[in-house]
Amino acid sequence: MDSSFHYLIMAEQAMLQKGLLARLRGSGLTLGQPKILDYLKEHDGASQKEIAQGSHIEAGTLTSLLNRMEDRGMVERRMLHGNRRNSYVFLTDRGKELLCLVTESFEALEEKAFHSISNEEREQFMQTLSRIYMNLTTKED
Repeated sequence: MDSSFHYLIMAEQAMLQKGLLARLRGSGLTLGQPKILDYLKEHDGASQKEIAQGSHIEAGTLTSLLNRMEDRGMVERRMLHGNRRNSYVFLTDRGKELLCLVTESFEALEEKAFHSISNEEREQFMQTLSRIYMNLTTKED
């Protein structure tokens, strides 16, 4: 097995996604939708632009994902304060039910990922991973 940073990150992402989709089988959720539900957990009523940025999803991809989610009754888009230029996305009752399943699935996968890893090691890993994320998202001059 390759132990380079990029390989391990891609492999872990693939394993996480595979495990998540297995846990969500039969829910009707497709790739990308759990990430949106997870974002809306803390940002219910967010604009599409905010969701795209917070979920790292391209605007065009997000629009098609939200269209399908709206058709399936998971979210609804509303205008606020008479502003017709922006719509805001809210979880429906169905979306909140699915969010519970998504949250439980993420928690179970995290528990499995950190099995036999001490709290101190986990905390250090998360701090390091956060710093790596900041390095990659900081624009260079």
